[in-house]
Amino acid sequence: MEKDKLLQASIKGEGARTIRRKLINRQQLLLRPVEVEKLVEEDHPVRAIWELVGQVDLGPFYAEIGSVEGVAGAPVWDPQLLISLWLYAYKEGVNSAREITRLSEYHPAYQWLSGLEVVNYHTLADFRVEHKEALDRLFIEVLGVLSHEGLISLERVMHDGTKVKACASDNSFHRKATLEDHLRLAREQVEQMGDPGSEELSQRVAQARQRALRERQERLEKAIRAVEQMEVSRSEASEKKEPRASSTDPDARVMMGAKGACGPSYNVQISTDARAKIIVGVGATQSATDASELKPAEERIEANLGKKPKQMVVDGGFTNQATMEAMAGKQVDLIGALPERRGVAEKRMKQRGVSPEFYPQAFEYDASTDGCRCPGGKMLAYETKERQGASVRYRYRAKVSDCRVCAFQAQCCPGTKRGRSWVRSEATPEVAAFQAKMETPEAQAIYKQRAGVAEFPNAWIKDKIGLRQFRLRGLAKVTLEALWACLTYNVSQWIRLCWKPKRLAQA
Repeated sequence: MEKDKLLQASIKGEGARTIRRKLINRQQLLLRPVEVEKLVEEDHPVRAIWELVGQVDLGPFYAEIGSVEGVAGAPVWDPQLLISLWLYAYKEGVNSAREITRLSEYHPAYQWLSGLEVVNYHTLADFRVEHKEALDRLFIEVLGVLSHEGLISLERVMHDGTKVKACASDNSFHRKATLEDHLRLAREQVEQMGDPGSEELSQRVAQARQRALRERQERLEKAIRAVEQMEVSRSEASEKKEPRASSTDPDARVMMGAKGACGPSYNVQISTDARAKIIVGVGATQSATDASELKPAEERIEANLGKKPKQMVVDGGFTNQATMEAMAGKQVDLIGALPERRGVAEKRMKQRGVSPEFYPQAFEYDASTDGCRCPGGKMLAYETKERQGASVRYRYRAKVSDCRVCAFQAQCCPGTKRGRSWVRSEATPEVAAFQAKMETPEAQAIYKQRAGVAEFPNAWIKDKIGLRQFRLRGLAKVTLEALWACLTYNVSQWIRLCWKPKRLAQA
């Protein structure tokens, strides 16, 4: 009131009028009718999502419902509603069950979906992670709709991996001894909880606390098992670094992300059909590299669509001998960047103090004698055959006596007590054919299209959906969250390429 008086005084003067304003009263209660069908316009995306979910087969979701007519039990929310709520929420960048429940109280799109009802966030959270097989089937059903619309051909599939942060901090990674201490304390806390029905706490609060402690105990036990597995791998690989695991997400692994940043992450593998940039396969892995991920990706595509892609285009992280041979065996045309082996070898030579004149490419192999001649004129004899992954390498070594008296020892093999060695890799027919193919202008032109197709869904999912960090923990749940995001992406492409054009044509 004081503010109104000051305002009226400021606009009054000699002969001035008194302004009569309409004031806002936020203390009043209003009761007004709501026509739910008119909460959103006819071309709103939420209507498209409801329409698409309604036309696919949701039988696997309904088969898991135990509430049926004639048997005691409360009715459950329709899976069509819960699926639509999650798809629309992800499309709008919302990935929290609590936030969906809050938005359902006032947001027109959520109110239209639920008919002004509010779904409890526990129901939404449980639904997101409890129907793995049904969700896989829904993804395939949507791919069937998109294939029927002519948006999928599998003539050319671009594949790429992207790192997504795990729901764990760097500080949650501990050695085995520290994890065992935390586990002992967690078990003591569980024992000290006592009877959940005691009068000190309400039964609901006590049970919630006890459940949280049990879950923490299970995560710690899983983290210890993960460290033990890493220790076995470390001993086999002769690694010196002591393994660690996260106490909050034992499945997470430290990976190199964008711009050289390291942190707990998962490696999400996405396969995209080149015709309309539709995602035809998605998976999540703990592997920090993409070297062995293309074969599982091709198998996912074949399982989803019933046939294998004719051609797959990948970057240099996937192009290795094992992948080339696997794709050749499946008769899938592989297009990818040639691996940069020479640069790696030269970097190692430089670190050891070897002069450029004595890098591996300066050595000459003599097939007639199965020997190698160094730049100093000495012969290196065959020593052994080595297997590195799926490739076979032949090692040749000079005599120690030849290297000791050689005038070029300081430039060729400084600091070594053995004779200089040289490695020859023998390309398999599959590798040779791939290398020859990638030198052609046609293959290079196809590879140049990779980034625009393969990296677009990655950027869309991270920017539009906001999936830069997983909200769920564990490889199984993370895989489901990635599947929800990719399903939302495909539904959004269907709205853009099919639903909206058809509405405009009918208008």
